[in-house]
Amino acid sequence: MELKLHWQILIAIVAAATIGSVIDKETAILGIAFYDIFDFIGTLFLNALKMLIVPLVLSSIICGVSGLGNEEGLGRMGGKTIGFYMLSSLLAILVGLAFVNVMQPGVIDGEAAGDRLNLSSPSAVSSQLERVEGRGAGDITAVFLRMVPSNVVKAAAEGQMLGLICFGILFGFFMSRIKEEYKQTLTNFWQGIFETMMAITMFVMKFAPIGVFGLVAKTITVTGFDAFQPLLLFFITVFLALACHAFIILPLLLKFIGRVDNPLLHYKAMMPALLTAFSTASSSGTLPITMECMEKNAKVSNKTTSFVLPLGATVNMDGTALYECVAAIFIAQAYGLDLSFATQFIVVVTALLTSVGVAGIPAASLVAITVILGVIGLPLEGIGMLLVTDRILDMMRTSVNVFSDSCCAVIIAKTEGEEGVLEGDFN
Repeated sequence: MELKLHWQILIAIVAAATIGSVIDKETAILGIAFYDIFDFIGTLFLNALKMLIVPLVLSSIICGVSGLGNEEGLGRMGGKTIGFYMLSSLLAILVGLAFVNVMQPGVIDGEAAGDRLNLSSPSAVSSQLERVEGRGAGDITAVFLRMVPSNVVKAAAEGQMLGLICFGILFGFFMSRIKEEYKQTLTNFWQGIFETMMAITMFVMKFAPIGVFGLVAKTITVTGFDAFQPLLLFFITVFLALACHAFIILPLLLKFIGRVDNPLLHYKAMMPALLTAFSTASSSGTLPITMECMEKNAKVSNKTTSFVLPLGATVNMDGTALYECVAAIFIAQAYGLDLSFATQFIVVVTALLTSVGVAGIPAASLVAITVILGVIGLPLEGIGMLLVTDRILDMMRTSVNVFSDSCCAVIIAKTEGEEGVLEGDFN
């Protein structure tokens, strides 16, 4: 029986840590240094991921937004649903931003953790880092200018993802409003691209264990196990931020927007779905159980769940958005950068847009973080180390994603006047 991908990655990490700890940077075979071999493998994997970004993100956004237009999505329920999803995702990102700025996982003993993580020296990436430093609040206007690129092809070629994402949203929105004959042609075209990119992504991810092995072994060869201290602090930061959002922010939204007397009842109602989401790390795979919990336990009508929950599994990713934000700031801290308000604002906007645009695709957070780093001008090499803790954090953030979807369904049901929601006993 073939091992699941996350077990393969875990084995690769253990093997990389073991091999990296017994050899040094100068150890060679047939005149080729092991470090260079590890570097080649890791770089090849990162390049493959970067190759996917533009067509994958653009096609997923266009397909998602155009599909939304075909729902009764512009009606009252649709407006409430989209409004809640945007609000909850924004709050999740701000929670992540607060935690990562307070805990500073990328700073160890007052120094940037870049050396421990074996990231390139500042001099090697100075041209990129100069794009990030020295910005003020007045530069926020430049963010909105970049959201409307003068040449979308050039923006794609140069990796200006913020403008490409906005173009994709506009294209998908108006694509759903043209004549049926043209709309169907475009829908088939973009859906074909999306399905093809999904297949390529799955193909690339089959090599993730090899890529992770190269990235981790390269780091351990140079730094030993010093890299795990900042990664442990990063893990704790994400965990606490996710817990804050799941156990404080979302219950408050249930209480004050949904008028739910006892938000704790909702945890009991959703427990089977949350455990399934945690074990599978798949919002889409958990959807049938989520709908059953909402209708059987929380007593939300099928009319509401059949619209709100599938849409949420596609566009609402609170946990993922929070993780993207923390990861991007963590990498910036590891490079020793004190990000300005304007740059952190860019991170918030991009995390919000990408959490909608790349939701539901394989390695969604990995693609999204790549997009964010590209937007703010940071090197992508730090992404490889995030894979060390990614599996368990993926399970956690998927549970938060599913719980947020369910909170939205309860709030929509309450505001639509449904009776019996989260009332009475259930198993």
